[in-house]
Amino acid sequence: MSKNKRREIPQFDTPIIETHCHLDYLDEEQLTATLEKSAAVGIETIITIAVSPDNLDRVLELTRVADNIWGTQGVHPHEAEAYDDAVETIIRERCSDQRIVAVGEIGLDYYYDHADRSAQRNAFERQLQVAADLDMPVVIHTREADEDTRDILANFSGSLARKGVIHSFTSGLPLAEYCLAEGFMLGFNGITTFNAAHNVREVVAATPVEQILLETDAPYLTPVPYRGRPNAPFYLPFIAERVAEEKGLPVETLLKQAYRNSHALFF
Repeated sequence: MSKNKRREIPQFDTPIIETHCHLDYLDEEQLTATLEKSAAVGIETIITIAVSPDNLDRVLELTRVADNIWGTQGVHPHEAEAYDDAVETIIRERCSDQRIVAVGEIGLDYYYDHADRSAQRNAFERQLQVAADLDMPVVIHTREADEDTRDILANFSGSLARKGVIHSFTSGLPLAEYCLAEGFMLGFNGITTFNAAHNVREVVAATPVEQILLETDAPYLTPVPYRGRPNAPFYLPFIAERVAEEKGLPVETLLKQAYRNSHALFF
């Protein structure tokens, strides 16, 4: 899409909570600009997500940069082979910090298989236990691993009082239905705007609005009409528009409920 066809970012009356992005990818200048632009289009709160032992410190540091930045602590399945007792101790200690709102990003990724699958399952299960022990919600990544994700969650869901979110949901409808029935929320991002993402929009349509969260996964998955540029929280209004369209709701109605959902889960 050419530049002259890209419309301005829409602004709405209801504030928006960015429930999943990676601010640690930005240098100081980029971070300042992103926060300013996000605030200007109504992004009230940002949750930046940990993914590896190497960025646990940085995520915590970012929560001190501005009052509206919150964080998580956890190890992504790509980094599962680096998960050990020492890392778990750090995560447990950091989760007592008032600026840390969830254990994540944790889960399974059988699409890339960057880590041995048994190591992925081990790290996933151990971090679910951390969340259960500390009464924290979880932020879950799952890709091409629907069966194992369901089996593992079946063992832990009952002990996860605060449940969590399956972020960037791209799995099949059966996993969506299982997770929703267990009380988890589903996170939707720029993928909902992609022309070929009919499967994701099918899940959006089937998800009760009370269990929808909005996210960008920035700097990845930039929504239409800005695909090709790095993603950022300030593109969330485009995602909200498309999710509202799929739900047959006014955007403000969708935003109000997503705001309530975000607060209920994380705050």
